[in-house]
Amino acid sequence: MSTYVVTGGCGFIGSYVMKELVESTATDTFIYNIDKMGVGSSEENVVEDERVENHFMDIANGDAWRLHMADPLDFISRDVDYVIHLAAESHVDRSIDNPLAFVDSNLKGTANILELVRKHKARMVHVSTDEVYGHLGKEDPPFTEESPLAPRSPYSATKAGSDLLVRSYIETFGIDASITRCCNNYGPRQGDEKLIPTVIRSIVKGDKIPVYGTGENIREWIHAEDHAKAIIEVLYDDVPAHVYNIPGNETCPNIRLINNIIDELELLYPEYKREREGARIEYIEFVTDRKGHDFKYELSTKHNLEAVKRQQDFSIEDTIKYYVEKYKA
Repeated sequence: MSTYVVTGGCGFIGSYVMKELVESTATDTFIYNIDKMGVGSSEENVVEDERVENHFMDIANGDAWRLHMADPLDFISRDVDYVIHLAAESHVDRSIDNPLAFVDSNLKGTANILELVRKHKARMVHVSTDEVYGHLGKEDPPFTEESPLAPRSPYSATKAGSDLLVRSYIETFGIDASITRCCNNYGPRQGDEKLIPTVIRSIVKGDKIPVYGTGENIREWIHAEDHAKAIIEVLYDDVPAHVYNIPGNETCPNIRLINNIIDELELLYPEYKREREGARIEYIEFVTDRKGHDFKYELSTKHNLEAVKRQQDFSIEDTIKYYVEKYKA
C-alpha cells in the first residue's frame, strides 16, 4: 500500500492531479489531501473517495496544524511514500496587492512540507512555474532547465524561493525531490480571475474584456489534465532529475487567444454575438498594463515525458462550454 500527500488538491491543477491519482493507483492507495480552500480552490474540486482523507487547513500556519496534533509534523499518522506539493498563493496581480501573504504561504508552507518529506524519506514533486525564469523578448529562444532564475513579481519571486528551498533540502539533507516548471494551464475549473475564464465571463455577462496594454504579451498553453499526467510521470521517474520543464503545444499573443475565444464562443452560442466593428471594439477594452508585466514565456525541455509528447491538441471548446454554463446563471 502506498500513501500520498497532495497539497492544494482542491485547486485547479490539483483537482486534475487528484483525479489522475484516484483513477490510476491501486485500490489500497491512501491519499491525504491538504488544502486551505483559498482563492484558487473550490468545493466542487473536493474528491469524495474512501481512499482520500481531506484536511482543510493552511500548511503555512503552524497553529492550524496544531489543532490536530501538538507537533505539526505528526499530523500525518501514516508512513508517507509520495508528496506532490501544489499549494501556493497565486497569481501575479494578487501578489502585487499583498506580497507578504505570498511570502508566508509559498516559502513557509513549502518549508513545512519539506520537513514532512525529510521525516518520512518520501519522494517529492514540487510544482513550480515558468515565471521563475523571468521573461523573454519576442525573438528569444525558450527557457531550458538550465536557464537562470530571474523572477519579476512577488509571486514568481516566492515561487523561485520555494524552488531554492527544495534544492537546499536535496543538497543538505539528501531528500528525493524534483521540481516541475510548467507553462500556462487551461481547462475547466480554473479560478475566475485567470485570463480565459475572464474573457468568457465578460462575454456572457455583456461586459468589456479587460486586456492589459496592447495584448501582445505571449504565453504558452497546456491543458491542466496533461500537466497533471506529467507531474505524476515525474513522480515515478526511475532516475529523477532535479528540474523538469513542462511545455505546451500552443504559443501565441494574448490578443490572438482572446479573438479565437470570441470567434469560437460566437459559433457555439450565437445568442452572445455582438455587433462589432474592426478589431473587436464591442468586446475589448484595453487597460493600463500590469506592473512588471512579463512579455513572453516559452519552455523547452531535455526530458522525454510521455505526457508532454502525447498531450492533446490545443482546443478551448470544452473550456468555453464549461464557463458559459457556469456564468450564464
